Amino acid sequence: MVYSTPLYRPPSEASSLILQITHGCSHNACTFCGMYKEKKFYIKSLKEIKSHIDELANDPRIIKRIFLADGNALAVDTDTLVKTLNYIKEKFPNVERISIYAGPKDVLDKTDKELKTLGENGLELYYLGIESGSDKILKMVNKGVTVEEMIEAGQKIMNNDLKLSATIILGLGGKELIKEHAVETAKVTNKINPTYLGALTLMVDPRSSLHKKIEKGEFQPLDSVEILQELEILLENFELENTVFRSNHASNYLPLKGTLNKDRDKLLDMIRSALKNPKKAGLRPDHLRGL
Repeated sequence: MVYSTPLYRPPSEASSLILQITHGCSHNACTFCGMYKEKKFYIKSLKEIKSHIDELANDPRIIKRIFLADGNALAVDTDTLVKTLNYIKEKFPNVERISIYAGPKDVLDKTDKELKTLGENGLELYYLGIESGSDKILKMVNKGVTVEEMIEAGQKIMNNDLKLSATIILGLGGKELIKEHAVETAKVTNKINPTYLGALTLMVDPRSSLHKKIEKGEFQPLDSVEILQELEILLENFELENTVFRSNHASNYLPLKGTLNKDRDKLLDMIRSALKNPKKAGLRPDHLRGL
């Protein structure tokens, strides 16, 4: 068996070959996430990684994109990562892009020199879950870092000439913290100015501890209209330069895409139109939304 399941990857890596260099997530404590609850975190040895690459090299397709999994594969030491990247290029000579999930703590644990070395060896795209710009919400969901640490991690990637794909989660603060979540998340994103930004909408995994809070009435999820209101506030507060923005994931009610801030007014018009007439807007119904 090539993979340890369940296996996850970002939506934009749908056509990528997945190379699993770790199992699970070393943090694995975010209240909204149930992805790796069934896995014990484990970092593969270089020998295991090379064996995995050898198995995957039997794929008859011409592989141009490779994604390094699991949840925070950047936890692997830099020397092993560099050797992995070189072996990938040896076995997949047509590869054009190698990307990785990057937890904020793992980014901060790498020196600038290490990140530059990884970039020079082909690891140029990093996926970072900002989730929220509110310290209160980050603590509430047990993200494990402060807002300042999140900003430092994001800026560290960008300042080393790497590409950053950041994600935020609409609705993560519940009904009580709509404005705080939107405004503070915009502030953090502005300071990082990521290459790509994806806004997902909270969907509660039954395996997560947040699901238990909802059952107890301790957390009130947003409805579709409230999600759009929060997204409107978020966009109003963005001050980004040439950030490719997407909010068209299966979890989202209203598909949006553009470049910020260039397309902000157009996106806001779409949101406000939908808020005026939610039925006519063709919002994705809950039963068709997915994680």
